[in-house]
Amino acid sequence: MTITEVSKKYGLTADTLRYYERIGLIPPVPRGKSGARDYGQESCQWVELMKCMRAAGVQIETLIEYAALAQQGDGTLEARRNLLVRQREQLTARMADMQASLDRLDYKIDLYARRIAQQDRQSPEEHGGNT
Repeated sequence: MTITEVSKKYGLTADTLRYYERIGLIPPVPRGKSGARDYGQESCQWVELMKCMRAAGVQIETLIEYAALAQQGDGTLEARRNLLVRQREQLTARMADMQASLDRLDYKIDLYARRIAQQDRQSPEEHGGNT
């Protein structure tokens, strides 16, 4: 696949894809005879993984470390697993924080809905004559 096709498929700009490769977030993409990047299945899997991890809030530095470990081979399996476990723990904690925020918002929305319903049941004179 060309960089344009990969860009469209994953919703990332060509500049972002080049940047990811330049900083080591994804391994070097093979080049075709013309010198243009030729994204194969493995390269696309790297792009997909990095997009997913970035969307989850994983820091670029952590992902660069992960990619570097992966390129070193199977001797780094445990280190990669440990890195992913730590990221999962951090993501789980962020999700719990977000759930607490969502619960608080739901509470406030329900509170306002009840107050509005109560206000609507009152006669116009009881809440200042405004209709």
